[in-house]
Amino acid sequence: MARHDREIVAALRAEVGALEPARPCDRRAELAGIGDVTARDPVVARIVHRLNRDARAAAEPPFGWDDAAEHCRTAYLRGRFLAAGSLSLANGRTHLEFVIPVVEAQRLARQLGDVGLPASWRLRRDRGVVTWKGQDVVGTFLRRIGAGPTLLEVEARQVARAMRGQMNRILNAESANLGRIVAAAGRQLAAIEALAADGRLTREPYAVRVVADARRETPEATLGELAERLGFHRSAVQRALDRMVRLASGGSDGTPLA
Repeated sequence: MARHDREIVAALRAEVGALEPARPCDRRAELAGIGDVTARDPVVARIVHRLNRDARAAAEPPFGWDDAAEHCRTAYLRGRFLAAGSLSLANGRTHLEFVIPVVEAQRLARQLGDVGLPASWRLRRDRGVVTWKGQDVVGTFLRRIGAGPTLLEVEARQVARAMRGQMNRILNAESANLGRIVAAAGRQLAAIEALAADGRLTREPYAVRVVADARRETPEATLGELAERLGFHRSAVQRALDRMVRLASGGSDGTPLA
């Protein structure tokens, strides 16, 4: 990821980690999601210390996913994200994965499916990897666990990047189309001049001569613009121009114009 992307991801993690669960059961659930913090980063260790300050967290029964309330499940998933989640925003692609022991991967994938956020999982270097790819599902998960202003910044940047990409595609398509129009007009003008030079143009039907004059006068015009100017169907203009190009290159003049 670019430096700015890494900074945004760090800010988002800090924002989520700073949330203070109001209910003791949510504190307990978030601690369960974080799990064993041995050898983990100091930020997560501080979060665990803060959550453990509430003595009630240790006095209640342990967290259980299957019978947990929705808010407790959300707190648990927040803990999982803080302890094992990895978010990437590189090159405009949004990717979130949880790297956890293999025995936990299938269970976490099922739990995410339970809350309407199904994820795939696979093995990677003897670890389980639960994965989401795509802005929508990742954004839904991050909002669910409490991400706020930083996520809005991420989404705004992604929208802006998508709009730039769309504009670039439109401009590239327009440039390519303009190039084809210019190349075709060049061939048509060369054909008209060749037919005019040896007198063949004067022997062509009226419609062909009128189209030839219009093309000479407005070499940059599209077929539609020529047709509108002359009051012809676009297909009639196309056939007239194709006929002149074909004749100039030594082809047959037997194609009907009507």
